[in-house]
Amino acid sequence: MSEELNAGNFHEFIKKGVVVVDFFAEWCGPCKQLGPIFDDLSKEMTDVKFGKVNTEDNPTLAKEYEVRSIPYILIFKDGKQVKEIIGFQSKEALKKEIESVE
Repeated sequence: MSEELNAGNFHEFIKKGVVVVDFFAEWCGPCKQLGPIFDDLSKEMTDVKFGKVNTEDNPTLAKEYEVRSIPYILIFKDGKQVKEIIGFQSKEALKKEIESVE
């Protein structure tokens, strides 16, 4: 399952391993479409951590990572940002992007 992230737990969460973070907002249509796909992948890919950041509730994190459009997915490896994906992705496309980092 994916974990709700905020300024208090974000940096600790991304420190180790491959971590996928979805920056989203409740009002965002494409974010709502991506939600179930993100949840499915979090259950399937047990060796990867998944987290979600609500940009409305966490504007400082959104600013820190220069989130300009959502959905905005960042992939980290051992705390270092290695990939960014902007906009809606199919399950297959997103899984392929994540696997390319592992």
